Amino acid sequence: MENWNITADFILLGLFNHTGAHQFLFVLVLIVAFTSLVGNALMLLLILLDPRLHRPMYFLLSQLSLMDLMLIFTVAPKMAVDYLTGRKFISPTGCGFQIFFFLTFGGAECFLLAAMSYDRYVAVCHPLRYPVLMSWKLCLSMILGSWFLGAADGLMQAAVTLNFSFCSAREIDHFFCEAPTLVRLSCADTSVFEYVMYICCVLMLLIPISLILVSYSLILAAVLQMCSNEARKKAFATCSSHISVVGLFFGAAIFTYIRPKSYRSANHDKFVSAFYTIFTPVLNPLIYSLRNSEVKGALRKCMDLCTALSLD
Repeated sequence: MENWNITADFILLGLFNHTGAHQFLFVLVLIVAFTSLVGNALMLLLILLDPRLHRPMYFLLSQLSLMDLMLIFTVAPKMAVDYLTGRKFISPTGCGFQIFFFLTFGGAECFLLAAMSYDRYVAVCHPLRYPVLMSWKLCLSMILGSWFLGAADGLMQAAVTLNFSFCSAREIDHFFCEAPTLVRLSCADTSVFEYVMYICCVLMLLIPISLILVSYSLILAAVLQMCSNEARKKAFATCSSHISVVGLFFGAAIFTYIRPKSYRSANHDKFVSAFYTIFTPVLNPLIYSLRNSEVKGALRKCMDLCTALSLD
């Protein structure tokens, strides 16, 4: 097949067509994305403004909200504009930036979820030593490490992917630029890169998952030894909801990046990607934060303040 110039635009085929059912799904996705933006922005605002939430646990939550916020901004606006205008072109530079930011925020979130599981382990199993075992210095180090590892993965994959020569087919069967989808359009031999990318994905997913499983296993063991039924129920409820969100996020990521090529389907990839880039972020404020009594107290205080200001 004939190679095409690197300056030529790609065409994103998108997630939906213009049938009635798909128009309804498009509106539903927009509502979910908007709800996620509002929920995560509200979490950031509450943690920033309320001094009672200036603790490592909530600082980690604020970073999770920031990552989810930016992840949606990376994908949803372009998807919506393409669908509404019918202009589905994206430049190689724009495609590279999308790959970089998507992998930065998604990869950083993998490691941040592992850091959050360690925070919960210390809080449940070693509450008296929490200030020592979860110091601000360690908290900042884990957050910076999460951002660095995510950005390193994003930069590597974006740079290498766009250095391949591509064939005359410019259509990306996706609603945003994702490295595995783009590599399939290349005319060059990408087997070495795909192998390296596979190893990186395995490490970036399985290492955090292993740390999370170890942390929650230790938490479960500690919870089972609690004398108070009420404390046991509260800990079980919190841990089970956290594990549910972690399972949804990592399950969708594993389905996309670690599944063998012979089992891949463009339609499956698109809908799974929509799930963990748009739907999962809306659950995080609900599961991790808005069920928390301190966060609800901060929200109530903020609403009372807004009401008082509106009455003045």
